[in-house]
Amino acid sequence: MSDDHVLYDADDHVAVVTLNRPDRLNAFTDTMERQLIEAFDRADADDDVRAVVITGAGRAFCAGMDLAEAEGPDDTFREWRLSPDAPAGTVYDVPGEDLPVRRDGGGRVTLRIWASKKPVLSAVNGHAVGVGTTLTLPTDLRLASEDATFCVPFVRRAFVPESCSSWFLPRVVPVQKAMEWMLTGRRISAAEALDAGLVLSLHPKEEVLPRTLELAHEIAAASPVSVTLARQMLWRMLGAAHPMDAHRVETWGLNQRGVSADAGEGIRAFLEKRDPVFTDRVSTDLPDVFTELPPEPTYLPPRGDQP
Repeated sequence: MSDDHVLYDADDHVAVVTLNRPDRLNAFTDTMERQLIEAFDRADADDDVRAVVITGAGRAFCAGMDLAEAEGPDDTFREWRLSPDAPAGTVYDVPGEDLPVRRDGGGRVTLRIWASKKPVLSAVNGHAVGVGTTLTLPTDLRLASEDATFCVPFVRRAFVPESCSSWFLPRVVPVQKAMEWMLTGRRISAAEALDAGLVLSLHPKEEVLPRTLELAHEIAAASPVSVTLARQMLWRMLGAAHPMDAHRVETWGLNQRGVSADAGEGIRAFLEKRDPVFTDRVSTDLPDVFTELPPEPTYLPPRGDQP
């Protein structure tokens, strides 16, 4: 990478992606947008990486968009729309608009995280404000420090929800809680975040990253191909119209993975009471169980209440 708004380090099957502007509380920039996407591209391309952890350098996770970069408050979003640092292909002209329209950078990052072939965990080591909160929503597991705070303050700044948070947040916490947080823009304590299900667990500040890494290594010990499929199934079935959609995908997935080398090794290791050594690779052995389903199967009953 050409600069260091994001650090990337991979070791023992886990990649750690660190927001690295501690002097600015890791405030989000155009460079950070680009480098985060590059980091997840890098993790997906590396079969040795089986899980990704995202965290922040210093005392905060992310203080939100860097609003101090503009010359003045009235120019913040004007300059953002005109930024020469905007990633290629994200700015376009719209008839009737004096300024070019730019895609939401946080949304580009969260879409990339959602599309990750590797499970993603957040180690929220401090304050997570605005995009600092919404950046974590597409991650699969979120652990936080006991003194962390969260906030989606967009309406208090006359903005609107961003980073696809209007889709992710009501899938992570109950919709009424998501609505209250969005419509008030108030700060959310770590305890409230835990109670609402936004985070999995709370830890002393110095233990957040080690505990998250411990959990990431637990995940990395499983079959990477099956972990990828399980992650995709859980996210995609949130929008399924009927449980039969899950039944079709799971049926096809079981048939595909059940005869894999990893499945044989998993059963063998269970019988021999040892840890398995999985060799299937996400890059070469990941079946498409969503779009490459066989023709409408005659072995499945029609949709309905009866099995």
